[in-house]
Amino acid sequence: MKLHTPLCDLLGTRLPIIQAPMAGGTTTPALVAAAAKAGALGSFGFAYTQPEAMQRDVEAVRALTDAPINLNFFVNAQPAPIAPEAQRGAIDAVAGYYQALGLPTPAPVRAPYAPDLNAQLAMAEDIRPAVLTFHLNDLPAEKLQRLHALGIKTGGSATCVAEALHLEALGVDFIIAQGGEAGGHRGTYLRDPYEAMTGTLALTRMIVRAVKIPVVAAGGIMDGAGIAAVLALGAQGAQLGTAFIPCTESGAPPIHKQSLLAARDDTTVITEKFTGKPARGLVNRYIREMKASDAPQLAFPAQGVLSGPLRATSGKAGNADYLAMWAGQAAPLSREMSAAQLVITLEHETLEALERLAALRR
Repeated sequence: MKLHTPLCDLLGTRLPIIQAPMAGGTTTPALVAAAAKAGALGSFGFAYTQPEAMQRDVEAVRALTDAPINLNFFVNAQPAPIAPEAQRGAIDAVAGYYQALGLPTPAPVRAPYAPDLNAQLAMAEDIRPAVLTFHLNDLPAEKLQRLHALGIKTGGSATCVAEALHLEALGVDFIIAQGGEAGGHRGTYLRDPYEAMTGTLALTRMIVRAVKIPVVAAGGIMDGAGIAAVLALGAQGAQLGTAFIPCTESGAPPIHKQSLLAARDDTTVITEKFTGKPARGLVNRYIREMKASDAPQLAFPAQGVLSGPLRATSGKAGNADYLAMWAGQAAPLSREMSAAQLVITLEHETLEALERLAALRR
């Protein structure tokens, strides 16, 4: 039996597995290259990456492999510059944490709060990856057409059927069905994100029945049994993020990896307190206390700039208290191995699961 779907032909990969794009340095060139060489679609999470750094990272991968890769971007309107006096409540809410880590007193954050998306996309056009995906919103049809004219396949995330239908109408090549179990930022933009938490299995099946283009399932998938399950529902591929965080080549802080490997139950929650937008991660002191105090926060992504020094310092110090440890609800299924070994293991597990299902017909 061979693990291959039409999505593989579309993406140019050997396997219907996507290593999920994760920002914040988790998806290093080494991780992307290893996943790609093993047959999956290696992906960069370039949400907060400047164009010049994008180019360097992709060149590093292309020095190791000519396998297809994916570049992923956050599509989100930037807030107007926030006046310093309007930031006072949010700053006061984190000042004690800054002090606890020995950081200087936080100052008001300044715009721009994230890289310019148009500049990022212009660099992507120069790089010409095999695939470009986007999260948090859509891309205009004319931009998708330009990418297609350059031979770049496109995909967008959907957390509900309405978003999937919208993306199909815009002309994307495939849809990523992000279930409520998924770690990291919720991609919802046509509904209230807290009312678009449909589980991966139900969401995948509904979207598969609603659209005519390939669907990739994402959220709570950590092993081959999970991949086989979504393939049985009609998905043509699976996207795994949390599963790759403990990998040898991952750039996640060691304490993040250790926390995933130590998990024995789902201890994740949705929080806006790190970035200003709902995202799922492992519970820690920062999340608990910020939620209990109902602390003020800045708009996304300005809140992420404010919490950035806390997250970076906490990660370097091996302190889980103030680190955003994004993770899906199946975090307890995490395993420690190289990215290539993980992809090979996932392939074998998926084939075994599919064979078990096929045996039910005998």
